[in-house]
Amino acid sequence: MTEAGGGRTIGRLWRDAVGAGRSSPAYLVEGSDGWHEVSWEEAGRAVDEIANGLLALGVHKGDAFGILAQTSLEWSLFDYALALTGAVGAAIYANSSPKDCKYVIEHSDAVGVLVEDEEQRAKIAGLGLPHAISFAELDDLRARGREFAAANPTALAEAEAAIDEDDLFTFIYTSGTTGPPKACMIRHRNYYEMAACIEGVEGFAVFDDTMLLYLPLAHNFGRLMHLLGGFIGFTLAFCPDPLRVAEALPAVRPTILPSVPRLYEKVHTALVSQFEQTQGVRRSLLDWALRTGRQASAYRQLGASLPPGLALRHAVADRLVYRKVKNRLGGRLRLGVSGGAPLAKEIGELFHALDITIIEGWGLTECTTAAAVNRPSRLRFGTVGLPLPGFEVRTAEDGELLIRSPTIFAGYYKDEEATREVLGEDGWLHSGDLGEIDEDGFIRITDRKKDIIVTAGGKNVAPQNLENALKLAPLVSQALVVGDRRRYVAALITVDAAVAEGLSPGQVQERVQKIVDEANSDLSRFEQIKRFAILPREFSAEEGEVTPTLKLKRRVCAEHFAAEIEELYA
Repeated sequence: MTEAGGGRTIGRLWRDAVGAGRSSPAYLVEGSDGWHEVSWEEAGRAVDEIANGLLALGVHKGDAFGILAQTSLEWSLFDYALALTGAVGAAIYANSSPKDCKYVIEHSDAVGVLVEDEEQRAKIAGLGLPHAISFAELDDLRARGREFAAANPTALAEAEAAIDEDDLFTFIYTSGTTGPPKACMIRHRNYYEMAACIEGVEGFAVFDDTMLLYLPLAHNFGRLMHLLGGFIGFTLAFCPDPLRVAEALPAVRPTILPSVPRLYEKVHTALVSQFEQTQGVRRSLLDWALRTGRQASAYRQLGASLPPGLALRHAVADRLVYRKVKNRLGGRLRLGVSGGAPLAKEIGELFHALDITIIEGWGLTECTTAAAVNRPSRLRFGTVGLPLPGFEVRTAEDGELLIRSPTIFAGYYKDEEATREVLGEDGWLHSGDLGEIDEDGFIRITDRKKDIIVTAGGKNVAPQNLENALKLAPLVSQALVVGDRRRYVAALITVDAAVAEGLSPGQVQERVQKIVDEANSDLSRFEQIKRFAILPREFSAEEGEVTPTLKLKRRVCAEHFAAEIEELYA
């Protein structure tokens, strides 16, 4: 075993994880014949071999290397191997379009990419990369790493020792309101401190937890959970396909489940529908159990013990009602974690009344994931909780939330001007969110200062890019892209009367559909406009819907056409 580099590096995090002598498995991976355990020793050996293989290929400190794949063991181990060599990971969403893949690879100056399969390899064809490695080729890379280590036994240790905690660990690409994505430069110490902060949140995660992870590792939320597994020592079960989470839950039986709100929204919708169909004695039992659960929730939100009578009723309700709901989530779930987009207050409250705790957090990539989170024993639904240990959060004069912490990023790669716009010389990061901090320190997000759309799946979408693409067509005079906290992106479209003259409504609809399809053609799936509505009139200054410079007042437009927007999501 090689020695870890000094300081708060991801290499040190990994070496400490492997050297801790943990008896529980590091990972659970699904194969054709079920789920299999991967020990810390096995994982450690694989990471060493991959890292030596990368050194054999000539990948060294400071080189960017892309990863284009779904959430998987291979992704995780390769990420740690890059960290040991000092290379900088450049993660790409698995559902990214070839255009988006090309941008990340070229912007990051990547020397290579790890791709999941040949379908992903096709997205990077023609880019002339020195190294393109598929999952199927990792065994060959490991074999080459063993040969390299035998001939160069101190090379990896020397590479690790040369890494400083202020060196870059990864680029995470995040969308801006206009233009291409920005690359957040995250140092080794940023993610190390982020993991340490989360460990300090009482009841969040413990070493004997099992976490089911389906979140994309190209997103900061999923990336933190993968690193937190090594830092704390719990078992990570990978679910590459988000559509198969329901199948994985009873097999893995997780105790902790990080998710974007959409998963909890779907379970909530199913539960409410089922409750509404329940009648007679069963309905009376359900109503009693929910009343009991809400009474217990009031105590538990404050971290208080239940009175003896309520505790007894709650135990009975658990046996008769709550447990059936818990079994849908595997039967052992201790904690759900929601992030990436806002979770409706009503959803958190209903789950808590059913004895399922879901805590919501808030943050942004620029502060290396999270800045605040509700505590399992101290909840306030409708808020994003209290600042994390070591974090300062305050409001600016205009209500924007500002953050200062050891996890603040190093800036945007190749974009000093954009960095100065969000990060002051005093170290305070401008979040772009408007919010309030109550007398107990709980933070409530009230609005988004910027126009970025965050879908229910936690994906960032820049609406102006889509709107501009639509307006390239002469038929489209105005466009308002919507989708914040929604399942998908949609659009309100107005047409130029002169261009539409002589066309029937059906012909206009058909032509706008072609325009939308064309705008979608170069976009990743989560950015694509799934539905649209053609409005009977244009947005106007007279109705207060546009500024003097003809910029749309998004909130006003959405209020005036609320019925049309709701129909798009019916």
